[in-house]
Amino acid sequence: MKTDESLYKSYINGEDACLSLLMERYGDRLTFYINGYLHDLHDAEDLMIESFAYLIVKKPSIKEGCFKAYLYKIARNLSLRSLDKKHRQRDFSFQDVEDEPDKKMFIEEIIQEKERYNSLHLCMEGLNSDYREALYLVYFEDMHHAEVGRIMKKSEKQVADLVYRGRKS
Repeated sequence: MKTDESLYKSYINGEDACLSLLMERYGDRLTFYINGYLHDLHDAEDLMIESFAYLIVKKPSIKEGCFKAYLYKIARNLSLRSLDKKHRQRDFSFQDVEDEPDKKMFIEEIIQEKERYNSLHLCMEGLNSDYREALYLVYFEDMHHAEVGRIMKKSEKQVADLVYRGRKS
């Protein structure tokens, strides 16, 4: 499996299919991340596409190991600009997703899993926005503190503190 950076470099060198692979890899997750800011799935999808359009038009040089952080930083900046235009409050929420349960799971496990899911999202909604964003990026997007720091414009230590305080809250 090719790395994000090698796919991006291949796209820059003329292989358009590589951009499609990157969009498949990050499209849904990036839309979900943006939706946390906008609370409007259609606008989030538009901004996800706009994030990739930025890469298509600007073709920035991206350091090795930084593609995901760079993409999320673009999406974050576009989200914040969109919120400024609409004069909305920045708030993060999760949409209820109805999935068909796996046949191997027992009904009790399904109910417990949904209860944990709902409790987690309810707790996340009550957090300070910086704590919420740091926790989301670290635990849901599996990013390192350094990557999150680049996205949030904070040092690695500040991100670690945000994650610690967010978990404590």
